[in-house]
Amino acid sequence: MKLIVGLGNPGYKYQFTRHNVGFMVLNLLADEYNLSLKREEKKAIVGNLRIGSEKVILVKPQTFMNHSGQVVRLLADYYKIEPEDILIVYDDLDLELGRFKIKPKGGHGGHNGIKSIFNHLQTKEFPRIKVGIGRPEHGSIVDHVLGEFTQQEEKELDSVLVAVCDALKLFLTEGLQQAMNQYN
Repeated sequence: MKLIVGLGNPGYKYQFTRHNVGFMVLNLLADEYNLSLKREEKKAIVGNLRIGSEKVILVKPQTFMNHSGQVVRLLADYYKIEPEDILIVYDDLDLELGRFKIKPKGGHGGHNGIKSIFNHLQTKEFPRIKVGIGRPEHGSIVDHVLGEFTQQEEKELDSVLVAVCDALKLFLTEGLQQAMNQYN
């Protein structure tokens, strides 16, 4: 069984912000499988599905970004899922918009949601997909990540979200290494 966690902030106010690309990826994947992501469980919105032979739980934490680790820990313990079977999808300032990177482990890169997961799982050893949102040319980083995509950016975003969903499906059917070989 795999836990696929998309990071973001709950509520309509944040729905289309750069910080919510993790939620956006899960929404797109759920739509593709006609899955309703509405069930509340352990401080998250969750949905179960099967991709290939893999049982998958899609998770959108509802604790706000900086406390995402609480939800990941609760669900990992409840379903007895090891960190290597938890894949986190989140925004990354250091990747330009339109790019994404699959990593087997790594640092937090200043991302508070990932820091929270490190603290609650007490490991950095979990796979992740970093979706590029780019750094702002002007203004604050907080305003950038909590800001919405421009119309021009949305065009690039749409294609990268589809590609990330394809990478997720490959991860689930063929494994992390195959997904990294094809998409990195």
